[in-house]
Amino acid sequence: MELPPFAAWRFVDAVDGFEVVYARPGRLRGHTCAVEGGRPYAVTYEIAVDAAWRTRSLMVTSETLAGVRSAHLQSDGEGAWTVDGVAAPHLDGLLDVDLEASACTNTLPVHRLEMPVGRAVTAAAVYVQAFDLVVRRLDQTYRRLDEHRFAYTSEGGFEAVLTYDDAGLVVDYPGIAVRFA
Repeated sequence: MELPPFAAWRFVDAVDGFEVVYARPGRLRGHTCAVEGGRPYAVTYEIAVDAAWRTRSLMVTSETLAGVRSAHLQSDGEGAWTVDGVAAPHLDGLLDVDLEASACTNTLPVHRLEMPVGRAVTAAAVYVQAFDLVVRRLDQTYRRLDEHRFAYTSEGGFEAVLTYDDAGLVVDYPGIAVRFA
């Protein structure tokens, strides 16, 4: 599944804003701008993945009323992580990143994992919050419903049916984002 050179999403419901990502082999470079609960933020990111779609690095910057924060995450591709050069054992075993401010990062496990129709796969991820760049584990599962739809669940009881295009990018993320380009 080859990604298009760019894609864009509008955020819906609780968040007003948008995301744009530029894709090239092994790299996703994106930007989000949004207002959530009356608080604005702008996030830029660059994700590097290896040939098996395992995340190898993430550079992320968040700008809010409180100022600018940046974080650099690196992985050995086998589940060992550092955050700003410091070992992060609480992330051991995780292979994907999931940015709170991004619909695009839901493409990573879809590309990385074999998911036949009907199969549910646990795909816990390194989760990076938009406002403060707190990095933590996010437990989530994907169950393939058909060629383009996955039942997605994450901790806290969130559930949605995500629709993807032929390239494996989210087209519709109910309550979160809708792709428009």
